[in-house]
Amino acid sequence: MYYTIDETRGALKAGKITSVQLVQNAIDTFNKDKSASIPLNAFIEMYDDAVSKAEAADKLISQAKANGTIDKLFSEKPLLGLPFANKDNINCKGHKLTCASKILEGYVAPYNATVIERLENAGAIPLGRCNQDEFAMGSSTEYSSYGPTRNPINREFVSGGSSGGSAAAVAANQALFGLGTETGGSVRLPASYCGIYGLKPTYGVLSRWGVVAYGSSLDQVGILGHTPGDIAEPLSLMCGTDTFDDTSAELPNVDSIKNLQALSDAEFSKIKVAIPKQFLKTEGADPDVVKCFGETREWFTKKGAVVEEVDLPILDASIASYYVIALAEAASNLSRFDGIRYGRRVDNGKGYDELYVDTRSEGFGPEVKRRIVIGNYVLSEQFSGDTYKKGMTVRARIQREVAAVFEKYDIILCPTCPTAAFKLGSKVDDPLEMYLSDLYTTFVNLARIPSINVPAGRTGADNMPIGMQFAGKMFNESLILRLAQSWEEEHKDCGIPVK
Repeated sequence: MYYTIDETRGALKAGKITSVQLVQNAIDTFNKDKSASIPLNAFIEMYDDAVSKAEAADKLISQAKANGTIDKLFSEKPLLGLPFANKDNINCKGHKLTCASKILEGYVAPYNATVIERLENAGAIPLGRCNQDEFAMGSSTEYSSYGPTRNPINREFVSGGSSGGSAAAVAANQALFGLGTETGGSVRLPASYCGIYGLKPTYGVLSRWGVVAYGSSLDQVGILGHTPGDIAEPLSLMCGTDTFDDTSAELPNVDSIKNLQALSDAEFSKIKVAIPKQFLKTEGADPDVVKCFGETREWFTKKGAVVEEVDLPILDASIASYYVIALAEAASNLSRFDGIRYGRRVDNGKGYDELYVDTRSEGFGPEVKRRIVIGNYVLSEQFSGDTYKKGMTVRARIQREVAAVFEKYDIILCPTCPTAAFKLGSKVDDPLEMYLSDLYTTFVNLARIPSINVPAGRTGADNMPIGMQFAGKMFNESLILRLAQSWEEEHKDCGIPVK
């Protein structure tokens, strides 16, 4: 696999590689990994039609070369023959979709999600489905019925979650780019842990049609890649309104995303960066992360940007507000998995009530059950006013206050996670500690703004990646991607080295 989309596309056009070779190499790597003593476990399975789609792509490329229309072909299908990784909660027609849960064993997607359909129309080839936390509930991809996904940099560590499989596949160069989903940071977090770029777009920019819901008002498809350009191009091809999704929206300045350019010195001097004082607290943060944050801040200053601290006290309530809302919506969304309509069924012949209870008891894992119980609790008649409604009130205030910040500033800068990747098993039995991994990410989802993780350094002890995030105002993906491109051109080796 070549490193970037541009490199791979150039090799395909020049005849240095074929799409079949790219796909077959990924399949061979997957098969080899399954028998490894410590498997990466990024992919759950490879799609059985990936090779035939690659053969069709190679045929089109061969014909275009013979006709002298190769450039025209790639202008019409810019991702022709390029393989990508798909998360196990995004429908890919004719293939299994389980959300890494036993309750959906054997379920086959009857249609393509809009994001898959648009990528395939651009010529891209879905390689297979990637591991995730069950129903996207987790921060480490340890809550999966298929076992954990490991970090490709050091397999003793987690890859992050819930889109850890897609992130690990990209970081290990098993796919050119990957699709993930996030409700509170599940694309940016594994991107940070695996040392790659990960974008959470503005809510609605990418259609949620065909994506299994966790928290509907927070869920968003995200993109993982080696470079900002590897995120920008798929984004430009997938974005826009969708008749199947009433919450979808158009993305302005798509041309600047297609032809991604770093900011000029003159443009950089006009950038104003806000750093919330609430994110300057160091309690619970790894010293290497704190140091890297300071060096990233210094980089912006050296580039000529204005960097100022702002006070956003409401951010201290973002974790609490997020989990109240997300778990309430999860309890509602997951009520459809009842063993009657589709998926796993456990019928002991005792009636419908017992069928429902037995199916859900055996089908859901402990973390999903925990969140369903909490979600139903906050939605109960006697508590909904004190918890759910208050959580929604806090969310509305977060949206207002974050929007007010963007009236004066262009981006918000903060770490992606308080720590780098942690060792497998170290937090799996401590859900509260796991939830705090989302300390810096959930405000983005609550405010519905875009944010990108950039690889910014390494820890001193374990040499694990550290990520920083650039968050922008709604529908300003163009600016944060151009900033990320400026960063990439000066920090190709995973950012500023952390000593």
